[in-house]
Amino acid sequence: MGVIAEEFLVAAEDKAFDVDHRRIINYNIGKYDAAVTRGLSRMINLDNAKRKGHVIKWKVMENLDKFLPEFEANFQKRGGKVIWANDAEEANREILNILNRAGAKTVVKSKSMVTEEIHLNEFLEGNHIESLETDLGEYIVQLLGQKPYHIVTPAMHLSKEDIAKLFNERFGTPIDATPEQLTQKARELLRDKYVQADAGITGANFLIADTGSIAISENEGNARLSTSFPKIHITVVGIEKIIPSLTDLDLFWPMLATHGTGQNLTVYNTILSGPRQANETDGPEEMYVILLDNGRTNLLAQKEQRQGLYCIRCGACLNACPVYKNIGGHTYNTEYSGPIGSIITPHMRGMEDFKHLSYASSLCGKCTEVCPVKIDIHKMLLLNRRDAVKDELVAKKEQWGWAIWRKGMLNRKLMDYFSGKTKNFFLKTLFKRTWGHLREMPTVAEKSFAKQWQEKNQGEQ
Repeated sequence: MGVIAEEFLVAAEDKAFDVDHRRIINYNIGKYDAAVTRGLSRMINLDNAKRKGHVIKWKVMENLDKFLPEFEANFQKRGGKVIWANDAEEANREILNILNRAGAKTVVKSKSMVTEEIHLNEFLEGNHIESLETDLGEYIVQLLGQKPYHIVTPAMHLSKEDIAKLFNERFGTPIDATPEQLTQKARELLRDKYVQADAGITGANFLIADTGSIAISENEGNARLSTSFPKIHITVVGIEKIIPSLTDLDLFWPMLATHGTGQNLTVYNTILSGPRQANETDGPEEMYVILLDNGRTNLLAQKEQRQGLYCIRCGACLNACPVYKNIGGHTYNTEYSGPIGSIITPHMRGMEDFKHLSYASSLCGKCTEVCPVKIDIHKMLLLNRRDAVKDELVAKKEQWGWAIWRKGMLNRKLMDYFSGKTKNFFLKTLFKRTWGHLREMPTVAEKSFAKQWQEKNQGEQ
């Protein structure tokens, strides 16, 4: 077992028995679940909308070589610049080049999972550039020196008392400050930063091929401020975020909002199509879009599993997953946690190091049921497990164990040969430490069902 897998097991057990963590996460996810249920009830034909979204994303993934150059050409027509980055290192280097050319020393950043993926904040700080998160949840976890806990809600693991305590220590606000007062304080602190920042960095929810635009959805308005005030706007976005047409937002915007937070539509939805034009009064003087691969083409090459790239990052599968609700987001040790993270991370960051995530599942299928683009998530988890075995990435002991189990299960005589006493001995000896240290081990009957049936019916021939 690898180091990352061992760390996962230790952290997962720790979190599973953290009663306070369970209380906070169940409360917060419970509120989301209630809002999402209300939101979905307003959709007339939800299954049809999901199917349509699935087909559009299928079309895109099968024709990425057509849609990405189309986006690039249309974006460049309006004065934008497109940079292709193979990996995190290349993306960070290109961002640093842009900032150094402009002499930029301060950056405001709106919420973006892809910049978390490339560890942009740490990279910029290492190069003496201040990078400030402006989404309230991201700002809170940045102050704490933590990573986002959830794809949509970065500070979901914290209670309002935790945040009030943090603001009291950092900014002297009252220890019993309300969420409204804390938000007001954050707004006060951040407002000047937008005006002073040399550059704004965002992600994008969608890349629109036919207009050469990016679409950003948010609930706080910080992305609009981050893209409007600074003279330079840099967008970092995964190549899988592309959709064919502006008209597709008619489907994807409501589906993203409803599955993510239960809203009909996210509060602020912005479409940006390049830097400020001659006839426009605001906007950046320069706009860059960095198209990031960083392992996505590895997943694209897997014909059976490439639908993992259909994900629109709504977070619905995280909120539905019984494993995520018990062990939390940080335990996964990857930017994309929960069921969707478990299927894409092994392909993006290496099957050997992250194959264990595909086993961190009850295979209940709830993730597949709630997905707005019908990704067959629990099937993908099984396919990842298959690939790990096929590529011989599992321990020899595990291979031998399953080989013996298979031989026994496929041979009735062999199963009947061993008594219940022998089977119970093997169960307690072999599985007590790995499987039984937190649960009562089952007791196998003294005689197998086949044996009992044979004895019962012997005289009735």
